[in-house]
Amino acid sequence: MNTLIEKIKVIYLPFLIIFVGFVSLYTFLHWFLIIDKELIALKEDTLKFWLPFALPFIPIYIWLRPRVNLLIFKKDDYYYLYQFLALGSICVTTMITQEYLIVATGKLTELDNISEINKKEITKYYTLKNFHLDKKSAVPYGTYEVSGKHREQLNFHVYCIVPIFPDTLNSPQFTCLAWLGAKKTKTVSNKLDESQKKVIYDEFYKNTWDSFNKEDLSQFTYLENLGNANDIDDFEAAIERSPAYKETDIIVLKAINQPFEARYGDKFKWIFLSFGIGSFIWLILLFFPAINISKLRAYKEGKLPSEKSDLVEILEFLIPKNDFFITPIIININILIYLIMTIYGLGFISFQGYDLLTWGANFRPSVLKGEWWRLVTSVFLHGGIMHILANMYGLVFVGIFLEPALGRTKYFIVYILTGIIASLSSIWWYKATVSVGASGAIFGLYGVFLALLLTNFFSKDIKVSFLISTSIFIGFNLVMGLTGGIDNAAHIGGLLSGFIMGFLLYPFLKK
Repeated sequence: MNTLIEKIKVIYLPFLIIFVGFVSLYTFLHWFLIIDKELIALKEDTLKFWLPFALPFIPIYIWLRPRVNLLIFKKDDYYYLYQFLALGSICVTTMITQEYLIVATGKLTELDNISEINKKEITKYYTLKNFHLDKKSAVPYGTYEVSGKHREQLNFHVYCIVPIFPDTLNSPQFTCLAWLGAKKTKTVSNKLDESQKKVIYDEFYKNTWDSFNKEDLSQFTYLENLGNANDIDDFEAAIERSPAYKETDIIVLKAINQPFEARYGDKFKWIFLSFGIGSFIWLILLFFPAINISKLRAYKEGKLPSEKSDLVEILEFLIPKNDFFITPIIININILIYLIMTIYGLGFISFQGYDLLTWGANFRPSVLKGEWWRLVTSVFLHGGIMHILANMYGLVFVGIFLEPALGRTKYFIVYILTGIIASLSSIWWYKATVSVGASGAIFGLYGVFLALLLTNFFSKDIKVSFLISTSIFIGFNLVMGLTGGIDNAAHIGGLLSGFIMGFLLYPFLKK
């Protein structure tokens, strides 16, 4: 049996079919449902990045994973590496294709003046002959967001907008239909103290606004309709502050100072280059591992024994069971809220501070005004993908051992109470910091677990190993909190309250 030929037939050709099929199908649905028929409205970042990043996992998991499992690897990590490289290849090509699709299908509409924009079909690009930019009605709008694996970066954004009118004389009588927008961003370390952040932000805000006012905004080749761009909500928030704003449909345009034909760049070429590079790398990788002949024959005959997959094992942690009931429910609520915020278009990697405030983040000025519910709602919110993954992992670990020990009711009460105390600790320590996350409540559970480990509640075999691992986990996370961008006040408040509760609960649990 020629094993190389078998690897190409059984593994590589299906990979190519999945590769080409996914890129083609996704691109067609993007064009048909969103561009042509306008049946669905999604943010561009979701279309161009997050969906191409997430969806290829489905065909890879269903069709490619069992075939990769026929290969013989010295380390299990290589098994995941091959799937990861397949996923990465499909993701990159799909993302580039969507970029090209958007600019290639975008129509250019010629306008004599801006009043014609609502009389013609809304398109992606415009040329404009006669117009007046009313800088007296221009306004800036500033936002910020935290990013990075450990929330170590603080990103300042300033959005500047100016209304576009047909001419100078009729501007006061004309309802503004379109606005010219510009955006600038500055990133600083989130480890700086609040006063330093404020000084840097104020200076950046002022410089951006001064530069916008001095710039000759009338010099552009064509205008791009921002449509469903990821930051369109921030531009609209700026527009609503302008004295020229009236409640009507808003079109935000971006000035482009290059030939219209240059919008393609090298996107079309890179579609094929990325496909070629990804396909070639995957082909070369197939030369190295051997193929399991017995598994291959069983696979062809449909007799390959079923195995519990990694995904199934992970998903089992989301299903409530007898002694592991409350933990999966808490995890599911956190994930559901995160997914709703993502689908709502608020982000994926991270969410902006003002969006988190809207959804119930902990914030001292708001709580002191009477919004006490934030002490609870903030426990079920997270700042981004890495934040929620880290917290849910920590929750699973402690929940497996602690929930059966406490019982459902006591476990849930401890989680909520330590979460509230963690939130109170946060607003006591920080005067004006937006705080979210289940980590305060999770530290509370670890505090209870640590207290019980110091008693004779658990057997000696369990006590030593888990006392060491739990102490390392707590110590590591508290030290990481000292680097900045992490609410250590909530962590310490939750940990201490849980530790005290653990000793208070011990006599009842022992009985």
